[in-house]
Amino acid sequence: MITHIVFFKLKDRSPESVERTAQVLRDMEGKIDVLRHLEVGKDVLHSERSYDIALVTKFDSLEGLDAYQVHPVHQKVIEHMTAVREASVAVDYES
Repeated sequence: MITHIVFFKLKDRSPESVERTAQVLRDMEGKIDVLRHLEVGKDVLHSERSYDIALVTKFDSLEGLDAYQVHPVHQKVIEHMTAVREASVAVDYES
């Protein structure tokens, strides 16, 4: 299994903006067949070093992750995230 985690820091860090973007991520659930697990978390500490949203996804294989990256539903999410994010970091590992 492959775990793909992305942290997002948003340009607008208001609670409404964070929730709106978290919902965009949650809306992928059930729409991408290779996506085995999806979890979206919103930061609760709001420290200077905090990122606003964590996305945790799981796939059966690297091929599944590759298919997710180009899936039309994920491509729409990428468009949204590109518009609203200030920064993002990711890690992918075997789990």
